[in-house]
Amino acid sequence: MSAWEARAEAGHVVVIGGGIAGLAAAHRLLDRGARVTVLEASDRVGGKLLPGEIAGVRVDLGAESMLARRPEAVALAREVGLADRLRPPATATASIWTRGALRPMPKGHVMGVPGSASALSGVLSDEGLRRIERDADVPRTQVGDDVAVGEYVAARLGREVVDRLVEPLLGGVYAGDAYRISMRSAVPQLFLAARAHASLTEAVREIQAKAASAPQSGPVFMGIEGGIGQLPLAVAESVRARGGEILPRTTVNGLRRAPGGWEVLIEDQVVEADAVVVAAPAQEAARLLRGASPGAAAELRTVEYASMALVTLAFRRADIALPEGSGFLVPPVDGRTIKASTFASQKWGWIADQDPDVAVLRTSLGRYGETEVLDREDADLVAVSRHDLREATGLDAAPVETRVTRWTDGLPQYPVGHHARVARIREHVAKVPGLAVCGAAYDGVGIPACIAGAYAAVDQLGGDLRGVQELIAHPVQSLHGGAGE
Repeated sequence: MSAWEARAEAGHVVVIGGGIAGLAAAHRLLDRGARVTVLEASDRVGGKLLPGEIAGVRVDLGAESMLARRPEAVALAREVGLADRLRPPATATASIWTRGALRPMPKGHVMGVPGSASALSGVLSDEGLRRIERDADVPRTQVGDDVAVGEYVAARLGREVVDRLVEPLLGGVYAGDAYRISMRSAVPQLFLAARAHASLTEAVREIQAKAASAPQSGPVFMGIEGGIGQLPLAVAESVRARGGEILPRTTVNGLRRAPGGWEVLIEDQVVEADAVVVAAPAQEAARLLRGASPGAAAELRTVEYASMALVTLAFRRADIALPEGSGFLVPPVDGRTIKASTFASQKWGWIADQDPDVAVLRTSLGRYGETEVLDREDADLVAVSRHDLREATGLDAAPVETRVTRWTDGLPQYPVGHHARVARIREHVAKVPGLAVCGAAYDGVGIPACIAGAYAAVDQLGGDLRGVQELIAHPVQSLHGGAGE
């Protein structure tokens, strides 16, 4: 380790951004002996992880779960004292609202891509089912360096699979368009398998066989009693308890190199730092890096975001009768307004236990390019959510309370070539001593991906590039339960 790298890792490090990525970076830096200051422009930490309350019941108003098959998020929760509050979903069954009815979510797929047509009756038309069976006879489709998920799957299995299965599943993660989203970045295991097999269904079956033979260590997803929004609060408390400083309502006006370190400009003062971790959304990161790393800034300016809204509704439990399961997804091809609904009181036992007389549901609205949806008034979003819930489930009761949470530019988009763009950003950043970046714009929008990226950024400050290289080679698949910066 060079003298600069030693100062960068163990001196004074300023982290710009107090979402889960920035907080995880601060937590890891304190482990390494650094003095840490976290600067957050808003009045709270946590980014897209937001605890809230409705009808006296604690709920999440942002991301509600985290992928547990990756170790980073669950391990961090345990480190900051939340081990006894980790909770798996009470039910793992879900539905898809398609072709006029709620239908069980088919099993045996990878992000909506089936290994066979046998489980898709009712979800797809007869012709759609026959199209899947012809996959083995279709000439090999090259994936090259990257390919759009929807484009590749439609070429192999037909558009119905994309429109009625892949779109709603990917939309639940990225709020994006499956025909634009990178398979290499968003579904890396499928990309690697597709490279090795001429048949896509054969590739999916291989993934399933490997998953079945691997030792299983608990549930796929995990929540936290009181909400996933408790995680950043607990990390922030741990950071402060160990001497780290967190300054909310602090906008960074500029960032510039200085002899032996950095100068971070906030309002009318300058904060000196040995190193800086930029854990802000892409456009804000671009603004901050335009002087120190113009190449990285130019790449970051090209990152697009999707906006979305969550409508949380509380009902008297005696007034409603819901289908079993955790909720349902909605294919956009059917022309509905909502893209998903979660039966929160059925999915999370800790929500149901708070008040046996209250049932909580939520809907999500908004996809990439659908800005007009979020231009509606809160009352309109509640009304269209109630309309779609009534059409899907027969629910006609009036809620006792509603809440609308808007996430403007909440989810970065991963189009074809995203991995190459991230590699270029990191190449530019690596040329600047004492600088690292992390967040949802790079390696995955899920909570484990944000934490893994934060740890890799801290390692990079100390001269260890293995974490960054691993993320580039093997992105962290997000699945469900996206996070934020």
